[in-house]
Amino acid sequence: MSVRDLPPARELTEYQRRGWSCVWCHAVLDATRAVDLGQQRVKPDEGAAYSWFPRACADKAGCAERETAK
Repeated sequence: MSVRDLPPARELTEYQRRGWSCVWCHAVLDATRAVDLGQQRVKPDEGAAYSWFPRACADKAGCAERETAK
């Protein structure tokens, strides 16, 4: 996967923050169709810090196509 800045966690759905769907194209992911982007930590302006677990599609071309179709 090419290096890209992750979108801010506050702009993502719960499914995206938990790694259940792609952070870029929103496709539903499973263990065979996902690339783990590593645990991330967020410290919001208000409230407690938390971890989130983004994943992306392993199929970069398909992901890019879905992302531009949004």
